Amino acid sequence: MLHRSRVAAGRRHERWVLGWMLLALGLGSAFTGCSSRVLGYEVVKSFPHAKDAYTQGLLWHEGKLYESTGRNGSSSLRRVELETGKVEQQVDLPRQLFAEGLALHGGLFYQLTWTSGQCRVYDGESLELKKTLEYEGEGWGLTSDGKQLIMSNGTDLLSYRAPETFEEIRRVRVRDGDKKLLQINELEYIPSGRFKGELWANVWKSFAIVRIDPKKGKVLGWIDLTGIYDTRGILDQDAVLNGIAFDAEKERVFVTGKLWSRLFWIRVK
Repeated sequence: MLHRSRVAAGRRHERWVLGWMLLALGLGSAFTGCSSRVLGYEVVKSFPHAKDAYTQGLLWHEGKLYESTGRNGSSSLRRVELETGKVEQQVDLPRQLFAEGLALHGGLFYQLTWTSGQCRVYDGESLELKKTLEYEGEGWGLTSDGKQLIMSNGTDLLSYRAPETFEEIRRVRVRDGDKKLLQINELEYIPSGRFKGELWANVWKSFAIVRIDPKKGKVLGWIDLTGIYDTRGILDQDAVLNGIAFDAEKERVFVTGKLWSRLFWIRVK
């Protein structure tokens, strides 16, 4: 006779497998009939990544990774050493806050919260909380183009915001041809190199990065990261690709996912 816990574990595994099959189908359908070019990738090198990190925002600054991790009770802002994955400094958020996207602008870190309407602003060196700005609606991804902050909220909307007040300046709707692009998540503005001036974004629960013209909202192309990480050992359907960081000095792209044990330096093919 099977023990109840073993039966329950088997059922959870079945649900997990079904869920990932559906996600795989969803990614395929995202590319079906799309009007934009799909690019591939190669892994240059992989690095350790904290398995408890529910990655919501990722960026590179002065030789270190900075990461925003989510979920109530485990949300944080972290400074991380690339080679070892060691968390060098961590600021924990109050239990009621669910952290989201992260951006660096004017020497300050800006961290969104999911449904609390708070953008937390930290000193760029000490990570001391300096102030809290307010906004309406959900916060998902956040980045800076050097002049303004750009925010996503899980729809097809990109919201440009003033760094000083977080007031909305303008909106851009994202389209791939004539189709809305929904569930735009983590954002990364690319300031230099081959893809200069593009906005890259994770699309929730897919293995895709979308390349966007941030001024017009036009989808310029996709990067298909299918197969970059084997998630079968993680019994959590939220353990998906999320996190893009760009090292402008060396033009390196780093990606990871929620609860992944590895972070990858990739080259777009």
